[in-house]
Amino acid sequence: MLLEATSLKSFAHSLIYEYLGKTGVKLADFCGDIIGALLILFIGFKIVSYVVKMAHKIFERSIMDTTLQTFLLSFIKIGGKVLVIFMAVTKIGVAASSIVALLGSAGLALGLSLQGSLSNIAGGVILLLLKPFQVGDYIIEGNSGKEGTVQAIGIMYTKLLSVDNKAIMIPNGNLSNASITNVTYQEKRRVDLNVSIEYSEDIKKVRKVLNALIEKEPARITDEPVKIYVNEFQASSIDIGIRYWVKTEDYWESRWRVLEEIKEEFDNNNIAIPFEQLDVNLIPQEKE
Repeated sequence: MLLEATSLKSFAHSLIYEYLGKTGVKLADFCGDIIGALLILFIGFKIVSYVVKMAHKIFERSIMDTTLQTFLLSFIKIGGKVLVIFMAVTKIGVAASSIVALLGSAGLALGLSLQGSLSNIAGGVILLLLKPFQVGDYIIEGNSGKEGTVQAIGIMYTKLLSVDNKAIMIPNGNLSNASITNVTYQEKRRVDLNVSIEYSEDIKKVRKVLNALIEKEPARITDEPVKIYVNEFQASSIDIGIRYWVKTEDYWESRWRVLEEIKEEFDNNNIAIPFEQLDVNLIPQEKE
């Protein structure tokens, strides 16, 4: 009986002081790692928030584009939080190599499924860095021919507003791989007009009338020369070319006004503008 009590006591001692003791030490270590990971998350997120605020102040003092500022701040915030989470997970005991392998596999799968979206994001970064156009510019996209005033340059899409007030969303990937015509990039534009006259008209007289008309055009930049020249001989007309310079914002109004005035001046000076005519001759048939 005494032997059985001694054996039971020995078993209890082994259970409490050896098994539970070792387990308790492991449990205590795990709890310590959990607390350490939580501290890393708390302090790390605070540091990331502080870095984002400092970067925002620096960007505001610079001449950096607003859209680029937003993108970089988002990148810093997300990248910083991912780094903090990585440090916290490794503190718990997860191997860094396992995390890297998992992220690599997930990134590959995500990249394959979101190729178009990632292409648009990369295109947005290229547009923001190279700045082929800015908000307020009027552009023409070469592939589709879509055109309008740039309203916003997003991470994935660029928003245009057409002249008839339609919103056009173009993926940044398309814009970064297409030829872009920035109509309003320069402060001034050249107006190119082409007018046809009959072969019977006096070219010197026509040039004098056109030159007087362009000289009094209010939107014309007087420092730039006016060119009036014979552009081409057509089958039934002579094409007269006209070139003069205006401010970019005055381009269309000046073009429309000058075209209307050309017609009026030609009528006042009896200068004929040729146009296609169809003559129909009816030949009566003799009755049998």
